[in-house]
Amino acid sequence: MCELFGMSSSQPVRLFYSLDAFSKHGGRSHVNRSGWGVAYYEDNDVLLIRDAHPAADSPWIGFLENHGLKSHCTICHVRYATVGAVSIVNTHPFRRELGGNMHVFAHNGGLKNIEAALPFESDRYRPVGQTDSEHAFCVLLQRLVAIWRDKKDKIPPLEDRMAVVVDTARDLRQLGSANFLYADGDVLFAHADKRRFDVDGKFGEIRAPGLCLGNSQEVIEGLNVQWSGTDRKGLMVASVPLTSSGWSALPEGTVIALRDGVEVARA
Repeated sequence: MCELFGMSSSQPVRLFYSLDAFSKHGGRSHVNRSGWGVAYYEDNDVLLIRDAHPAADSPWIGFLENHGLKSHCTICHVRYATVGAVSIVNTHPFRRELGGNMHVFAHNGGLKNIEAALPFESDRYRPVGQTDSEHAFCVLLQRLVAIWRDKKDKIPPLEDRMAVVVDTARDLRQLGSANFLYADGDVLFAHADKRRFDVDGKFGEIRAPGLCLGNSQEVIEGLNVQWSGTDRKGLMVASVPLTSSGWSALPEGTVIALRDGVEVARA
């Protein structure tokens, strides 16, 4: 089963050990060997790096650690392919523009018959690849268009965006496991559902928790996050905790919104 990792921080930070630990879940200590990707927000744009090869074998991981790219919002994903070929076009995270902001999405789980259950409402967004995950992203963006279209250089109220994300997450849960991370350039949304856990190299039954929240200074110190200032607020979300303590399970069906290392909404 795919795995997710995201971080929101009060200032751009460098991730070192966390990328190494996360990459081990991409084919070394775990069975996810179908590609990986990472998205870094910088100003109003996103640096997106994706590789269809296993993260554990990818030279990009060492490059990213050695060069220490900074971001206040990062989304990572390692893939275990269930729908769509092992290829760049099907590798998460996915990126699209809406309302002059870059939007990023990554999903963990399987969404059965999503094409029939959640058909597209317009031609504005369509998948480039074949995954159920990208289809879900396009559905979410189509539902968000109305509140972003007339923003006139202003980001829509968080309450309005949260409502669309919560409603879409509820619809996705009806189709299967629907853990996802979604960022719109202002906040990082995380939706926790259920997931399959790696047990001795095999996948077990689907169960909660689908995501865990790293919300302590102990987590930040344990993952060797490097800060550039004294304002050190940060929250991390991961499918599997990357340190031995400092994480709490997000209840099934929960959506949280993180901005600048602080939780600003929960539903």
